[in-house]
Amino acid sequence: MPNSKSQQEFSPPREALVVRRLGDPTVAPGEETSPFAAVFGDHPVPELSSPTAVRVRVAATSLNFATFLQVQGKYQERPSLPFVPGSDYAGVVDAVGPGVRGLHPGDRVCSFAGLGSFADFIVAEEKQLFLVPDGCDLVAAGALPVAFGTSHLALVHRAKLKAGQVLLVLGAAGGVGVSAVQIGKVCGAVVIAVARGIEKLQYLKSIGADHVIDSSKDNVIGSAKSFLKARGLTGADVLYDPVGGKLTQDSLKLLNWAAQILVIGFASGDVPIIRANIALVKNWTIHGLYWGSYLTHQPRVLIDSLNELLLWLSKGLITVQISDRYRLAEVSNIHRLSSLRSHSPKAPTYFDSNTFPRVHSNHGGVKHMP
Repeated sequence: MPNSKSQQEFSPPREALVVRRLGDPTVAPGEETSPFAAVFGDHPVPELSSPTAVRVRVAATSLNFATFLQVQGKYQERPSLPFVPGSDYAGVVDAVGPGVRGLHPGDRVCSFAGLGSFADFIVAEEKQLFLVPDGCDLVAAGALPVAFGTSHLALVHRAKLKAGQVLLVLGAAGGVGVSAVQIGKVCGAVVIAVARGIEKLQYLKSIGADHVIDSSKDNVIGSAKSFLKARGLTGADVLYDPVGGKLTQDSLKLLNWAAQILVIGFASGDVPIIRANIALVKNWTIHGLYWGSYLTHQPRVLIDSLNELLLWLSKGLITVQISDRYRLAEVSNIHRLSSLRSHSPKAPTYFDSNTFPRVHSNHGGVKHMP
């Protein structure tokens, strides 16, 4: 193991959530049919894997819908069993390898990983970590990489959303949807947000959506057209779609000539068909957006994107709402994952490491447990 510089002596073992088999994530750890092994503090603290590796003591990690799919074996990538799930996270540098130059024990950082953040410690390469600026809540920063990162790359890098354009966001109360609404407003767009339920609509209005539509009871097309007409607008310039299905098909009727379609996901479970002849006649541009692949193919773009988001967060241009917080040992509450589609718009949910001092947040109004 490379020599390391450590902030303090750590006391192994660590806690970690381990998926031992694919299955229903609503079944509590330790039960016979649960995909999870019981949560015990008997996992070794990970060693630094290279001279430029950094070990982070995890303060918070988010629950995303992708994690729910991953535990069931339904995500795009299926890791070998057993594995520790988890993606975006924030924490404090615990130890660094001898080749690390820009980070030191005690630095606040955030990042994302394909796996492994549902644990007290995680190891990453220095280049994969982002310093959390002063003024940023550490827990809020941990929510940026996946949800906000996806929307920023989609809207700013791919669609190049401009002030005055109309942005139509489907599934607007989900994690990526909420981030798309906020980023749309930072860009100066007119934002139409589609979600289900009065509470979610009220929240979307509070973060700047210009028009909200309840897809559970409103005529989406009719409501959007009425709003556009009242504003003297002809249609949507950018469609942000993490939903798919019939809602996508209906929304195509609202798009302007030369509109851009951002394919983010298929939360409805139905992959829509966008006819190529219609795209040709309408001069539409269709963008597929798999955020994680940028780390492999265009890492500089992803790095610049996340750094800009952290700057926006520090300036208060975007906010992160936290719905609930749990200790890792309270993972029996994992059943909340199954309700992410219908969750309040204040998602994501977080697990706090019970080995890390409490982090105070102004972004969700939910207190840490003592």
